[in-house]
Amino acid sequence: MLRFYFDYVSPNAWLAWTQLPALAARHGVALDPLPVLFAGLLEAHGQLGPAEVAPKMRWMARNNARKAALLDVPLEPPLHHPFNPLVALRASSVVEPPAARAALVDALFRAVWVRRLHVADPAVVERVATECGLDGAAVVAAAGRPEAKARLRRQTDDAIAAGVFGVPTMVVGDELFWGFDDLPHLDRFLAGDDPLDATMRAKWASAPTPSAVRDRRRPSGR
Repeated sequence: MLRFYFDYVSPNAWLAWTQLPALAARHGVALDPLPVLFAGLLEAHGQLGPAEVAPKMRWMARNNARKAALLDVPLEPPLHHPFNPLVALRASSVVEPPAARAALVDALFRAVWVRRLHVADPAVVERVATECGLDGAAVVAAAGRPEAKARLRRQTDDAIAAGVFGVPTMVVGDELFWGFDDLPHLDRFLAGDDPLDATMRAKWASAPTPSAVRDRRRPSGR
């Protein structure tokens, strides 16, 4: 089983999604897309999102555009960013069977990063779900129920417990691969050709003991 943790706010999650179904099929593993709230991951680990660091955001926009061009994958600047993804994430969590859920995930990713639609609007999510052949009104209604909200919280909490700190993250067993740029490592791992052997794993199993801690206070006068 290949678990794919994602949030629609992430362009790298969209790029990864365009490649993962074929990668999973090539290795004969099932792909399980699991919506999580990126903001919840950031809060749990005390991080800022890329959109909250202006120079990083400017770099990432061009970096993603380059990757999309090389992949020949459509990528358009979203209508709003960041945006509230809760309705879209919850809707993606409630749809069954898996094939229908995957179709909705694909359509909602495309809504944001290709069609420039604002999926924070329940009416947009309803429209996209209807275009997938689902009962869009029923999907959005289900996404607003307490059990759907609880499911997204549980998926996010489970991801944090598994060591997930960002999106996209791909997990096989207890092995974690983060970001679009980790897909080649995931591919090798699934092929049984992981360059990280048991000795190297043991050597890097725990973080080194720090000899200094960064002072987060800016010196006066700077």
